[in-house]
Amino acid sequence: MNPLSILRDSLYFFRRNFLAIVRLCLPLVVIEALGKELLDRAIGPDGSPVYDIAFGLLFYPLYTAALILFLDVRSNGGQPRVRNLLAGAMRLWPMFALLTGSSTVLIILGLSMFVLPGVWIMVKLAFSEYLLVLRNLTPIEAIKQSFIMTHGQFWRILTCILAVLAPLWLLSGISDQLYPDPRNPVLGLMIDSVNSFLQLFTSIVLYRLFMLLGDAQADRARD
Repeated sequence: MNPLSILRDSLYFFRRNFLAIVRLCLPLVVIEALGKELLDRAIGPDGSPVYDIAFGLLFYPLYTAALILFLDVRSNGGQPRVRNLLAGAMRLWPMFALLTGSSTVLIILGLSMFVLPGVWIMVKLAFSEYLLVLRNLTPIEAIKQSFIMTHGQFWRILTCILAVLAPLWLLSGISDQLYPDPRNPVLGLMIDSVNSFLQLFTSIVLYRLFMLLGDAQADRARD
C-alpha cells in the first residue's frame, strides 16, 4: 500500500473513466459553483462563511455519493447509468449531508486548536463517507468505524491527501495571482468549477486506499 502505487492506480482509473465522471459530477459541481458565486454576491465580502458551508451541503453530498457509487460499480466491472447513480445519491443525501455537516464542524473545531488537531481529525474521518455509502452505516457509526479503520494509517492517508491537494492549492494560488478579484464572473465560475472537479480525485485516491485496507483487514480476520 505504497502511496505512490495508490496514486498511480487512482490516476489510471481517473483517466480511463474521465468522461463518465465528467458526465456524472461536473453538472452538479458547476451548479454548486454558480450558486456560491450568486450567494457571495448577495451577502457581500463580509458575509459569514457559514452560508457557503450550508450551501455546499446541498450539492457536495449528491455528487460525492454518486461518485462513490460509481467507483464501487466500475471497480466490480459494472457499467452504471448516471440516473441510477444520482437516484442512489438522492436516497443517501439526508444521512450524507448530516455526516458532512458533522465532519465539517469537527474539522473546524480541530483547526481552531492550532491546526494540527484539525488535520488529525480530517485524516481520521477519511473513510467515513465510504462507510456510510457502501456499508450503509449511520453517520455516527461511520465516524466511529473510520476512526478505527484509520488506526496506524495516519501518514499514509495524509501523504495521499496532500499529494492531490497540494498541487491544486498551488494552481488555485497561481490563478488568484493571474486573475485577482474582481474578476470576470464567467472566468471565476470556470476556475472554481474546474478546481472543485479536480478535487474529486481525492475521493478516488481515498477509495482505492479504503478498499486495500478493507481487504487487508478482512484477510487478517480470516487468519
